[in-house]
Amino acid sequence: MGLSKTIWTQPSEFLRIHDGDAPVMFFAPGLLQAMARRFLDGFPGLVTYAVKSNPADVVIENLAAAGVRGYDVASPEEIRLIRRIAPDAALHYNNPVRSRSEIAVAVELDVDSYSVDSHSELAKLIEMVPAAGKEVTVRFKLPVKGAAYDFGAKFGATVEKATALLREVAEAGFIPSLTFHPGTQCTDPAAWESYIRTAAEIARAAEVRIARLNVGGGFPSHRLNGIVPQLDAIFALIDRVTTEAFGDTRPALVCEPGRGLVADAFTLATRVRGIRDGDHVFLTDGVYGALAELPLIGGIDRVEVRSPEGIRREGEGRACIVFGPTCDSVDRLPGELSLPVDMAEGDFVLFHGLGAYSVATNTRFNGFGDLSIVTTLALRG
Repeated sequence: MGLSKTIWTQPSEFLRIHDGDAPVMFFAPGLLQAMARRFLDGFPGLVTYAVKSNPADVVIENLAAAGVRGYDVASPEEIRLIRRIAPDAALHYNNPVRSRSEIAVAVELDVDSYSVDSHSELAKLIEMVPAAGKEVTVRFKLPVKGAAYDFGAKFGATVEKATALLREVAEAGFIPSLTFHPGTQCTDPAAWESYIRTAAEIARAAEVRIARLNVGGGFPSHRLNGIVPQLDAIFALIDRVTTEAFGDTRPALVCEPGRGLVADAFTLATRVRGIRDGDHVFLTDGVYGALAELPLIGGIDRVEVRSPEGIRREGEGRACIVFGPTCDSVDRLPGELSLPVDMAEGDFVLFHGLGAYSVATNTRFNGFGDLSIVTTLALRG
């Protein structure tokens, strides 16, 4: 995956001279740093970036430049990545299941915080991690509400188990904390409220004063034209409800945005390979590439089509079935996508807001997946 060293004004400027078929990811560092500052200024606590959503070096470099000092890491490779680019950053190892060899790397590279959701995994940490100054945060789950899919299906202890784990964490000498994940793409601020209030109940039942409450990710990106994320409302609700639920024992807050931080700084440009009998559109990228997440959380309608000369197609929209380039029948975007009737083979289809879970999940299946990153000042115009 290559990174262009030229900085373009906007995607259309590049597309006018681009004669290849491979998809291109346009990256606007200014937009990423602006979103980072929005989180840093608006969220009432520590902002840690979920590295898994987009681990590109240029992303970490720009987040560090914007002032992000904490990172949610899920593997030794991500730990090493952050230590290389932002060596003094706080590392939160929030993948709740780790091998002993993975824990050894975390200890060696001075990870600050670990999450757990089981007694067996906590036992590993007690065995291998020196407790002094290190945080262990117990992850709990509730029935999912208002999210695109359920993060609790794989991780998270029940309220009863979380209560017992929190006591055990405190008794072992770690800094005791709690964490949860409300689910991905939560556009309703209320998704956080029941979790925060339950966290206070767990702490009271365990008779443990927690140091921090990590309210997870779930912060939405702008995927649909008709739904604009209300980040300020989410921040305000988290702040208010934490005070109401904990009172004088209010913990420090942590969040771990991935999608909400990075998605809107990227635009994916694919090319129309063919239009089959006016019904089916075939693109040069699909669900085995940078569009891998669409079947999981639904389509995205922040789309525009431009001619090979970079001119925007303005024809009336028509519902199209859209396929990726591979020979696999599952390589299809969910539902139908409205595309202009004057679209033609060789045109570019631009998907805005594709910076999360795209670069990271792109594959080379069937020989496709050659994805380059081009830097631009803006993503529209």
